[in-house]
Amino acid sequence: MPPTVAPVAPAYGQSTGDIVQPDPAWVKRTSEQTGIPVPAMRAYGRAAILAGRELPDCRIGWNTLAGVGWNESHHGTIGGRTLGDDGVPSSRILGPVLDGEGPYAAIPATPASKQWHGNARWDRAVGPMQFISESWERWGTDADGDGVVDPHDLDDAAWTAARYLCASGADLTTGEGWRNAVLSYNRSVEYADAVFRAATSYADRVSD
Repeated sequence: MPPTVAPVAPAYGQSTGDIVQPDPAWVKRTSEQTGIPVPAMRAYGRAAILAGRELPDCRIGWNTLAGVGWNESHHGTIGGRTLGDDGVPSSRILGPVLDGEGPYAAIPATPASKQWHGNARWDRAVGPMQFISESWERWGTDADGDGVVDPHDLDDAAWTAARYLCASGADLTTGEGWRNAVLSYNRSVEYADAVFRAATSYADRVSD
């Protein structure tokens, strides 16, 4: 069984570039009910609205994205960081060096990925949704219209995560579709279970 799909905010277009923005009252209320920081709540709401428009068969809920965001980086606040109103954590969030040592795969860095983590030899997962370069280079999208496709910006990372999770074309309101999508993000049953618990908890905290 997938998590309940929590209600998503109505959207409006910003005057510059018609950027999708969730209703601010919904963002504030849902942030207070869930404990998710306002900039993260805005990013997850925007991503769910965009998915509803552009990937309607997927039916991903913002709370699934929030479940991923909690498990990957506590919504960009892991390690005492704060999340700025622009969706960027106060310092970069970098995963382990992927050099083939211990449990980690060996993934060489690319010139494109080096700019995000600074390692010229080995890749690292980066940002609040922890993307590796191969996935980011394929799916990365500018969600907030600032002209930069930035994995350290939760606005961009949340929409990119939605696109990645919806890539199979499955309906994420079905148990099988949801679980397979989350396992494609991280092939760990324990991880999928943790995302399920967080997503369900967030949906349960929201009242109309």
